[in-house]
Amino acid sequence: MRPQSLEEFVGQSQLVGEGAALRQALLAGRIHSMVLWGPPGTGKTTLARMVAQYCDARFEVLSAVTAGIKDVREVVARAKALPGKLVLFVDEVHRFNKAQQDGFLPHVEDGTLILIGATTENPSFELNNALLSRLRVYVLKPLERDDLARLLDRALEDAERGLGSLQLSLSETAREQLMDAADGDARRLLNLMEIAAQLAKTTKDGCTLTDEVLPQVIGTPLRRFDKGGDLFYDQISALHKSMRGTDPDAVLYWFCRMIDGGCDPRYIARRAIRMASEDVGNADPRALTLALDAAESYERMGSPEGELALAQALVYLACAPKSNAVYQGYNEAMKAAQETGTQEVPMHLRNAPTRLAKELGHGEGYRYAHNEPGAYAHGETYLPETLIGRQYYHPVDRGLEIKIREKLERLRKKSRSIDGN
Repeated sequence: MRPQSLEEFVGQSQLVGEGAALRQALLAGRIHSMVLWGPPGTGKTTLARMVAQYCDARFEVLSAVTAGIKDVREVVARAKALPGKLVLFVDEVHRFNKAQQDGFLPHVEDGTLILIGATTENPSFELNNALLSRLRVYVLKPLERDDLARLLDRALEDAERGLGSLQLSLSETAREQLMDAADGDARRLLNLMEIAAQLAKTTKDGCTLTDEVLPQVIGTPLRRFDKGGDLFYDQISALHKSMRGTDPDAVLYWFCRMIDGGCDPRYIARRAIRMASEDVGNADPRALTLALDAAESYERMGSPEGELALAQALVYLACAPKSNAVYQGYNEAMKAAQETGTQEVPMHLRNAPTRLAKELGHGEGYRYAHNEPGAYAHGETYLPETLIGRQYYHPVDRGLEIKIREKLERLRKKSRSIDGN
């Protein structure tokens, strides 16, 4: 069922639809090296073949999983020895290391071959800048439901390349569930259709896929998820930002999406602990405790029982008042520590465990806070002399930090009055 022309190509209208730049280039026979970036089953290999077809070029395939420099050299040798253009399609191009990627540079530069790389990973992270600068990046998207419906109907009707000769009929329920299971992946949909044809019940009027057999066809559907690629980080980013945006419904959705896709719940537990400190902070210190308790609960119970404790913690984080004051204060203090050099500890703050230390003045003049009214030494300073007056922690007007801010402002005001400032 692989498309033979642009008219048969399903989906990716942003690339091959009417008026799209890549479509115009193909129809005009203008060819250039490129990277096709997108999830599985979105047409990367098919599109690469069409580039060669429309530009009257030879087409060769390498898989970066099994190929090496030797294979690249052999392809280059053939490209130089034979007339005409050569399109080299490298599947999973991100699997090539730096040296292997560098091997393409001179041959792409001088036009010996047209390189088309396919990848499911972000090329900005996985490809060398030198190679990436010579390639045009095209982004392919998961197929929309209407696209999957067109593909399904075409497979059912095409007697030569599809299942038309079987006269396979599907109920509306079966159609919807097959498209759900495909999850935007054309290859997965066609594979499911092939299994459906094998399990369909044959009658004198053709073949029928009953709803009872449907679960055997679909099996356990797996959502798009990769444990370390862009989709993984996009989803954890969506979870974190939903929590920060106080949307518990979105938090639960993204949490379930990741769990359903096979994410290790321990990773989400670690991220929840980070969220508690970074985005809730002292506006509600209980958030950190609850996140730690949820992580411990998961370790004790495992899946699926422990996942409910993680969900509880995530919902609490989403609903809690938000403050990144500690996070920002930490970053500012770290920047000061790195930029101001080795500042001396003020004499009154130094440790004095020995007679010599005391004779040198260590700890001299230190005011023990518990001996002061209100257990606060008004006017005392604790920063190095060059940094006195700096403030890194700025409590917000939400949650417990309202009280923290009021207290600090009150104490600082009294200290300033004592200093005469």
